[in-house]
Amino acid sequence: MTKDGQVFILYGTKGCHLCDDAELLLKQVQAVVSFIWQYVDIALDERLIENYGIRIPVLKKEPTLELSWPFSLLDVVRFVS
Repeated sequence: MTKDGQVFILYGTKGCHLCDDAELLLKQVQAVVSFIWQYVDIALDERLIENYGIRIPVLKKEPTLELSWPFSLLDVVRFVS
């Protein structure tokens, strides 16, 4: 969790190798930067499929900031800091 209590959301789906890569990046960043994130499978929600189906993985910071793939370790550090 960030200082402001922000929880980040990683949108993805099962079988998406890019989503797996994004999860690995988040875990690496989490080792040095304190933040909380959760994985949301877009396949479970029609609205999420519409919004993110061709863009996953997407890291979201509420209410509207998004970091779309491709992103790097440094991009994630900047986004969550």
